[in-house]
Amino acid sequence: MVLPGLYTGPSLTWVDALFTATSAVCVTGLIVVDTATYFTTWGQAYVLLLIQLGGLGIVSFTSVIIAALGHRLSLRQEILTSRGANMVDEIDYHALTWAVVRFTFGAELVGAVLLYVFWVPEFGWTGAVWPSIFHTVSAFCNAGFSTFTTSLMGFQTNLPLLGVVMMLIVLGGLGFLTLEELNLWRHRRQKKGRFRLSVHSQIVLGTTAVLIVGGWVAFTAFEWHNTLAGMSLSERLVNGLFASITPRTAGFNTIDYAETTSGTNFLTIIFMVIGGSPGSTAGGIKTTTFALLGLLAWSRLQGRPTTSISARTIPEATLQKSTSLLVVALGIITVGIFLFSVLEVPGNGANAAFLTYMFEVVSAFNTVGLSMGATGELSDPGRLITVVLMFIGRVGTLTFVAAMARSPKHIKGGFRYAYEDVSIG
Repeated sequence: MVLPGLYTGPSLTWVDALFTATSAVCVTGLIVVDTATYFTTWGQAYVLLLIQLGGLGIVSFTSVIIAALGHRLSLRQEILTSRGANMVDEIDYHALTWAVVRFTFGAELVGAVLLYVFWVPEFGWTGAVWPSIFHTVSAFCNAGFSTFTTSLMGFQTNLPLLGVVMMLIVLGGLGFLTLEELNLWRHRRQKKGRFRLSVHSQIVLGTTAVLIVGGWVAFTAFEWHNTLAGMSLSERLVNGLFASITPRTAGFNTIDYAETTSGTNFLTIIFMVIGGSPGSTAGGIKTTTFALLGLLAWSRLQGRPTTSISARTIPEATLQKSTSLLVVALGIITVGIFLFSVLEVPGNGANAAFLTYMFEVVSAFNTVGLSMGATGELSDPGRLITVVLMFIGRVGTLTFVAAMARSPKHIKGGFRYAYEDVSIG
């Protein structure tokens, strides 16, 4: 980030260089300098390289982790299992990494061509090339970096272009395990064979659809007379849909989040915490964790001892992992908000400032990249805290999941202490 020829102005400080590199590799999208004006084309290409490597590395790593959950790996074929119950039993995990690479570059190629077609009328035959490539990779990797100062706010009325970006974000956030299983399902249907989608993919697809549609209705309603005012009906609907998709966890924006309503900001924070799906480039606690916790609460309210969906019972160990992941994530977010409250909120402690920095912490930890305008105003300690949050949110959570994926150890000495209950609630 400090090499000659990568920037146009004075060199970045080591803190800002670390911040930018971490944001790119962790596919977050938070920036302390304007990517559009500060970096040269070579500098933007370097940022894009970090995004692509970070995105591919994350997907490959998470796919291996998910494949290893609760089961020993064979040398030739790794079957995704959880305590003996097959989740996706027809995927060859030995070849999954190469499938990830092929699908990534294939999807990005198609996306770049489509964006190029929609940007040619505005930037010309040669001027549309680089923005198309950059935004395709950034969208598919859920990074949120843009070569435009105001992200995609200048293209609120270019509805086909926004549609392509949303498609790339969703594909990148679904997870390659689900995408590969959908591919198998398509081939089986063509051959008129039977194929049952795993519970994992059913939860991913169902939860993603509910979040997108529910968020679309809510965001559009909250911003109808605010940031969406002055647009046509179709433009309001498409931009409302974009606001529902981008918090999980792309980071592009077509509206100014410093001007959005409190309802929009709060819902955006919730969506940022949920994030995308396992085995994807997105961050957050993941759609499956959110869905399993909801199913767990519902089953307990009904007095059921087990949690079931689609005629299948979810293993208790998986439910415990989901609960643990949520507790750890909320704990880290809470610590981050506390540190920002002490270091960054003005002396008078304005409520507006607190919400701004809360938004910033959640966005950083869940590798979203959305901001209410606080990123560039952070002090060096605040920027270093953000770096740590981005790193932990991406790598730390995966490490935590990997640690939980190991088989439980036998009780030392062959005994346990006596049970004693504790009153709760």
